[in-house]
Amino acid sequence: MKDTIKKRRAKKKILIESCFVFFIAITPFLYKLYDYLPENPEATFSLLGFTIDNNGFPDISTYVWFMMGKIIPLYLLIFWFLTSKDWWYHIILIPIAMYSFQVFEVLFDSDDNIDTENIWWIIPICLLVIPFVYFIRIKLYDKYVNGIDLEAMEAELQNYREKGMVPEKEPEDLPMEDPVDFENETLSEQIDRVLSTRNLEYQFKQLQHNLKNWLHPRS
Repeated sequence: MKDTIKKRRAKKKILIESCFVFFIAITPFLYKLYDYLPENPEATFSLLGFTIDNNGFPDISTYVWFMMGKIIPLYLLIFWFLTSKDWWYHIILIPIAMYSFQVFEVLFDSDDNIDTENIWWIIPICLLVIPFVYFIRIKLYDKYVNGIDLEAMEAELQNYREKGMVPEKEPEDLPMEDPVDFENETLSEQIDRVLSTRNLEYQFKQLQHNLKNWLHPRS
């Protein structure tokens, strides 16, 4: 039974990866498709029951050339996102969103302007993805470069608390930084201090504590 399941999973994996390989291999031919389309402004093109016109471009050849310049990078980035094993792969969502909004604007926008204000649509995605990726980065940097494993330290402290060896502390009782002189710090040192894992963890604990007091006020 297990061997059968493994064979099915392997077969499915090979099928999906074969599709990726196929679409990657034909990208040069898809991009050059516009060379074989009519340059007559009134001409149309039928594909799989869909009729394609120039959609406001000078001709259908120009329209397909422009769209292939968006669609091909878009699906290549999606393949990269789905197959990447790097810790920063979530950042690929930003160019994916950029090309997606550009394609959406061309297909569904009613005016004649393209690649105009779609940059503003990406800002909310950037505000979500960039801090998330940066938080992963600083945790990995602390763990593998500085040798600080926050999760292991927290688990060890919790074990001590369960044994009664360490008193429980409220987040406001935790010092944010050791008292040092910050007046002579350089800009890079200030950024490193403010965005350090320790400070981010402190701010997160403070937020949790404030929400707890707000949701469960003391009588």
